[in-house]
Amino acid sequence: MAKTLDQAFSELISKLTPKPIQFEAAGKHRQEIESCLDARLGIFRLFETGSLRHGTGVRSHSDSDFMVSLKRDRPSSDNALARVKSALSARYPLTSVRVSRPAVVCKFWNGDVEVTPAYLRSTDGDFSYWIPAPGGDWLISSPDAHNKYVTEINTRPSISGSAKHLARLLKGWKYFNDVPVSSFYLEMRAAEYMSRQSSVVWAYDLCYLFEELQSHGLAAMNDPKKVSGRINPCSSDYSKGISLSKVDSAAKRARRALEAYKNERHADAFTALNLLFNGKFPSRW
Repeated sequence: MAKTLDQAFSELISKLTPKPIQFEAAGKHRQEIESCLDARLGIFRLFETGSLRHGTGVRSHSDSDFMVSLKRDRPSSDNALARVKSALSARYPLTSVRVSRPAVVCKFWNGDVEVTPAYLRSTDGDFSYWIPAPGGDWLISSPDAHNKYVTEINTRPSISGSAKHLARLLKGWKYFNDVPVSSFYLEMRAAEYMSRQSSVVWAYDLCYLFEELQSHGLAAMNDPKKVSGRINPCSSDYSKGISLSKVDSAAKRARRALEAYKNERHADAFTALNLLFNGKFPSRW
């Protein structure tokens, strides 16, 4: 019996959901990293952030993300990254440790772990921090505030679970097509889009969101929590150019899938969505 498009989307979302081993890997490294950085640099706290913790991570692609709140005066962001890299390289001499703004990435055998140096900015409401900006200097981040924003939208009864599912679909598209766009940007765009919806039909919603991204040219978005000003889509103009080209293709394929879905040309809808997800969309049969 042929799958419906809704069944195929549910299957894809399930396949994109990380397995417990990804969470276990983070737990195994956390205590060692925390002890190392506290001994060498002095820290207030180390805590988990990112898509795995937020429920929008993608299986085999999303890293374990930690933010470390450092003591002492805030230096240049280059200096802060260098200090964290030096400390982790000394602790893990046989592991690849590199800077990839805004974090230092440890490439462990059971998964990458990203550690972002942070300096406390404000304790009013949700804590906010200074973290390294893509091109240098610092930017403001509040993981707790942004996580609450996504969760509030995600738990609305009429679209329950769909904000995080949509973010996961967008991130799946990103990873399957090697799109150099920020996962955080996609997550916030997905949540903002779902905040305006009262129901969910994936063929429609995926198409409409890709067309929105296309129409405004992957513009930086206002932070809905008014913490960090503007949320940028990419780390450089070069990356944005590549991402825009891929968004254009995605919008066309999603529109093709939607028109086929509306006209009950089910095989054509599956074909277009399989192109959209670079061969990873579930088959109809």
